[in-house]
Amino acid sequence: MRLSTRIALAVGATVPVLVLATGWLLLRLVATDLHDQQDAHLRERAAAVAKDARGLLRASAADRSAAVEQARQRRLFTSALDVGVRLIGPDGTFTGGPQPDAGAPLPPSAPVPVTLRADGHSWRILSTRVTGARPGVRGTLWLFASDTAADTQLRLVRRRAVSVALLAAPLSGLLAWGVAARASRPLRRLQRRASGLDPRSSPTRLDHTPTRIAEVDDLAHTLQTVLARYDEQAGRTAEALATARSFAAAASHELRTPLMSMQTNLEILTGHPELAGADRDEVLHDLRREHARLLGLLVMLRDLGRGDLVEADAFGPVDLADVVEASTEEQRRRHSHARLSGRCVPGLRVHGWEPGLRTVVDNLLVNALVHGHGEGRPAQVEVSLRASGTDVLLVVDDQGPGIPPELRTQVFERFRRRPGSPGSGLGLTLVAQQIALHRGQIRVLERPVGPGTRIEVTLPLVVNGTPDEGNTLPLRRNWMIAAADRPQEFHKDDS
Repeated sequence: MRLSTRIALAVGATVPVLVLATGWLLLRLVATDLHDQQDAHLRERAAAVAKDARGLLRASAADRSAAVEQARQRRLFTSALDVGVRLIGPDGTFTGGPQPDAGAPLPPSAPVPVTLRADGHSWRILSTRVTGARPGVRGTLWLFASDTAADTQLRLVRRRAVSVALLAAPLSGLLAWGVAARASRPLRRLQRRASGLDPRSSPTRLDHTPTRIAEVDDLAHTLQTVLARYDEQAGRTAEALATARSFAAAASHELRTPLMSMQTNLEILTGHPELAGADRDEVLHDLRREHARLLGLLVMLRDLGRGDLVEADAFGPVDLADVVEASTEEQRRRHSHARLSGRCVPGLRVHGWEPGLRTVVDNLLVNALVHGHGEGRPAQVEVSLRASGTDVLLVVDDQGPGIPPELRTQVFERFRRRPGSPGSGLGLTLVAQQIALHRGQIRVLERPVGPGTRIEVTLPLVVNGTPDEGNTLPLRRNWMIAAADRPQEFHKDDS
């Protein structure tokens, strides 16, 4: 059922009720006015005939002649005009004019006008005490006014109220339908535009012009918000599917070589059970190395996929000094032969994803420890963390051979390794991914003093509160699908 039809039915049912209620109130007011007029007339007549009533009672008490008594009665009835009179005295009852039958029961007294119904008629009656100076001159004067005219007028008002209510029902319904149909045009236009949208097959979205009708504009805004969220979730779903496909393809491609190498070594061990000594140790060493490479590759691919799929609600305030110190201590335990020193200013907080920030620091330190050493000497790595204006500056220095200038314009591509590198080729790709997710910057420079490489990472510093989480993540994340869009430098040669 259309909204305009519902409104028409509601108005068509409500208006007659309102008309009847108004008619009932009007009926009560008219009845009160008519009774007030009759009551005023009764009081006026009661005051006018009181003198004649006392004269009639005196004549009756003094046993005057019948002629005198009749004359007094005529004077009483004449002064009452159109009002019925009934005078009840000790010596009899005198009646004249329109009034109820003598058998109709009267109230004990009616000092205030009341309504009396008798023999199918309605009367307004008033009683007053009549007393004279002489003993025995006392009685009750009753005055009667027919209520027929008032009843007639009230019935007329009642009929007209009912007629207006019956007439108002269809007219108000039609009028309400017309007004509602016109008022709901913006809603129907919005419905037509919305019904033509198919988020699965068309990129077209709801185009709404403000109508200055709050409900319609709010509904349009809600639909636009829902469609925008649908687009966002559809995009994230597509990215997740693409990430999964890329993960499978990358894993299949990169795992093929180490798996074939492991298969070859296993075949050597199986086909030559007599193999012993240095040859057997070399084969086992290759197996362990390839196994470690496979494990590292799977871990890196998992972390890269997590970075592509992380949501904004995973971000929060993080003390970067705690992350750097924890990572430094762990790398000292793993690389006890290397020299790793650090200087961190405490209390530097960023808005970030703590696992991702830990990935950044871990991979920068591992990269420096693996590649930042010279011939015949252990790696020497220095890490520092300090504030730089409104940013946090993380610096990692090593004393390795450095990066050729011609390679510094290359991006951190997936699986790019230097020949003989034990890594998976994804460590610095993970760093670049997390820096992009955290709206930071990364630079690869020469070490200021002596040979080596300096990597500087800049992240926004949280000073007063937390930045807007809605602007934390980039709109598109495809590090598992394609190479990064920003230039980065690294310790790796083309394989």
